[in-house]
Amino acid sequence: MMAAKILVSPIFANEEFASPSRAQGLEKLGELAEVVPYVQQEFTAADVDGVVAVIADSALFTDSFYEAAQDLRIVARWGVGFDKVNPEAATANGVLVTVTPVHMDAVAEYTIAQWMATLKRVYTLNRLSHGGDFSIIRTFEAQGSCLGLYGFGRIGQQVALRAKPLLGEHGRLLVYDTRPDIGELADQYGAEAVADPIELFERCDTVSLHVAGDETIVHYEQLAAMRPHASLINPSRGNLVDDNDVHRAIEAGKLEYYVVDDPVNGTRAVHRDHPRIICTNHNGGITVESVMRLDNKTYEQVTDALAGRQPEHILNESVLKHPRVRDFLQL
Repeated sequence: MMAAKILVSPIFANEEFASPSRAQGLEKLGELAEVVPYVQQEFTAADVDGVVAVIADSALFTDSFYEAAQDLRIVARWGVGFDKVNPEAATANGVLVTVTPVHMDAVAEYTIAQWMATLKRVYTLNRLSHGGDFSIIRTFEAQGSCLGLYGFGRIGQQVALRAKPLLGEHGRLLVYDTRPDIGELADQYGAEAVADPIELFERCDTVSLHVAGDETIVHYEQLAAMRPHASLINPSRGNLVDDNDVHRAIEAGKLEYYVVDDPVNGTRAVHRDHPRIICTNHNGGITVESVMRLDNKTYEQVTDALAGRQPEHILNESVLKHPRVRDFLQL
């Protein structure tokens, strides 16, 4: 009989985040099954032998993988993005998919840091000073300004909690979300809900995106509506903003900065070496502390699933009706 295996993401091999907590967690998982680091970026039927659990990064999980993985109980996503884990195929084949929404604080702090850096023109001042230009330039205060949050889920709400004191008595916080309770939710955070996202771009000194999914939602039309001194922060996904459009808008003076938490690759290669387009390698939610939380939560989810307990943060909750899942969770 094939030995049971738990496949773990390459993130666990990153020495930047080596810690006793990480090592102890992997050791405990090793008491349940052999822990095997994976390197592939696509899982197919060829990868299923003995696999009972996967702690996944951004690798692609194909239908064939789930169809052939007879022993697999759980794919625990190290993070919250789920488009590549293929939850539909997992559900059809009786496999739990979990996410780990335990790094919202880190993303919220990143957003606040970039909000401050753009208002204070930190990137421009650094470039000028290193280039021998010691000019004093215009910068702005957060208090009394207008901040717009496009998307008001868990991370957007954490940003709001941190932003309100900085906005001060006369500052404004505008939010847009399609959720039906957005008016009441906005009231709870001292924010104003707007009916159309274009209002954020027209009225705010800074707009920050907190939206999931693959759809591009910001094009030249929205960017051209911004104030010339305003900035756009994208701590979510690079694909939310059309890269050619934002590059064009920056060059045309429609906004001051674009900050995106993704690398200068793919469609973002157009931004290479641009002084007012800041790219940060999708590191916004990754801190020493958040990595420990992400590690520990995925360890817990895998351990629960293999022990026949229902793990937290199940993405595909309808899978709980699947006969296979009902059997191993004894539902």
